[in-house]
Amino acid sequence: MSKYYNPNRTTNIFEPGSKLPFRISRSKIDLFLECSRCFYLDRRLGIARPPGYPFSLNNAVDLLLKKEFDIHRAENTAHPLMKEYGIDAVPFQHEKMNEWRDALRAGITYLHEPTNLLITGGIDDVWVDPQEELIIVDYKATSKTGEVNLDAEWQISYKRQMEVYQWLFAKNGFKVSDTGYFVYCNGDTDKEAFDAKLEFDIKILPYKGNYDWVEKTISDIHKCLMSNIIPKRTGDCDYCRYREAIKQRFDLGA
Repeated sequence: MSKYYNPNRTTNIFEPGSKLPFRISRSKIDLFLECSRCFYLDRRLGIARPPGYPFSLNNAVDLLLKKEFDIHRAENTAHPLMKEYGIDAVPFQHEKMNEWRDALRAGITYLHEPTNLLITGGIDDVWVDPQEELIIVDYKATSKTGEVNLDAEWQISYKRQMEVYQWLFAKNGFKVSDTGYFVYCNGDTDKEAFDAKLEFDIKILPYKGNYDWVEKTISDIHKCLMSNIIPKRTGDCDYCRYREAIKQRFDLGA
């Protein structure tokens, strides 16, 4: 992973005088809310946080779920899970579905004209109900004892993710349901043996989103990027604490 990390990036850096739209992904919005200092170092100065390791098993679950729901998309039928949970909808058929799913090169986009920021997000799935309202769907995979839920404090990032997607689709002129769904896959470790397969319990968790915060956050992001002053760290950011510890140790001559 380290060979792909460039701590002195020269691309995808915000230039205050540029007239070109600057791309801000859904994940970078979350980074800004998590720590504006880390966001500024990344998008303005080209010094990103070191990347974590890829969640290959999670990615495999995502890919297989997409294939499974795409079968029903092509047939315009409800997936059995949708029937089980009483969700009156079918997977949404649209020519841009693959584009919307491509978080790295495309995604669903919207140019926020007041700031000239191009907001982007790569979705997992979209369903549509009989009223032609789009339902944003996100896949999650984990392995934990007990029931999966959305109650943990750190899962606020999941909820913001859903709300940014809802905002993006609404800004693209679609009628969007304020209720989205997380298709949550929980790896079952309560088996006598592995037998070369991992089984999952799958649940659909509803979440009623409210994206009223998105517009102000985009404006705050723009103000941050336009400033020549590096922001203070937000809250108890571990990355900032690490940098500060190194600086303090260096200043002490150690």
